[in-house]
Amino acid sequence: MSNTPHTLSEDFPGMAEAIHKLKVSDAHFARLLTEYDAVNDEVHLAETNVKPMDQFEEEKLRKRRIQIKDGILEALSKVK
Repeated sequence: MSNTPHTLSEDFPGMAEAIHKLKVSDAHFARLLTEYDAVNDEVHLAETNVKPMDQFEEEKLRKRRIQIKDGILEALSKVK
């Protein structure tokens, strides 16, 4: 989906190479990226009313997106 907000390239500018390295070398990190993209797409669909949902469920998705992003940041902070 194009123009989806909160893409990792926007949230972690300059980290594309580190993200790629971890994606191909760390299965857990690769799963985090896949989950992040899926949750981010769901949030975007809800926010744009393409796939409206209960406000409570949308908030749960946003919180999950933050948790995943925290995991991604933690992994990236260990890469040097």
